[in-house]
Amino acid sequence: MRDLAEKWSVPPDWRNATIEVPGLKIGAVAGLHQRLVSGDLAAWAEASGFDGPAVGAFGLAEGMRYSVRLARDLLLAVSTTPFGMATGWFSEGFAVTEISAGLQVFEVEGPALDAFIARGTTLDPAGPPSASATLSFAGIGAIVYRRQRSLRIHVDRGLAAYLWTWMETVAANIATGSRN
Repeated sequence: MRDLAEKWSVPPDWRNATIEVPGLKIGAVAGLHQRLVSGDLAAWAEASGFDGPAVGAFGLAEGMRYSVRLARDLLLAVSTTPFGMATGWFSEGFAVTEISAGLQVFEVEGPALDAFIARGTTLDPAGPPSASATLSFAGIGAIVYRRQRSLRIHVDRGLAAYLWTWMETVAANIATGSRN
């Protein structure tokens, strides 16, 4: 029987995977707690204690706990520490779903960040942040926003190896001065 697994690239060990070229450093972010929240987001914010508005594409997320807007009634809550709230449906009108294992997170930083972004999407990173952080990046659906001086990208774990290969190629092109 033919081994179809040979078609797919083997994902790296995300705990210590890095891409470093002059002007750009890319790595996987481990240990984040991620939850999807849908429904009445104002009621969720009150019940959970999350402060501040949810950020959109290229918006700046700050603090140890923050939220990222995905749609009008959907957001991704991200925290470096465990959430103090259960998952499931809440009578206040919102639902919380654990998704930490379903999303792989990458962080990109360096002076060549704008060149990297320009290869991934047609959105202007210098423009105003959009309401939703969900966009097409490198040809796949991704959640993209700024965190400190870096860019964070969340993708479905099944697409992480593809995105990693794409980032390796783009980083090499940026390092050699190629416009591709």
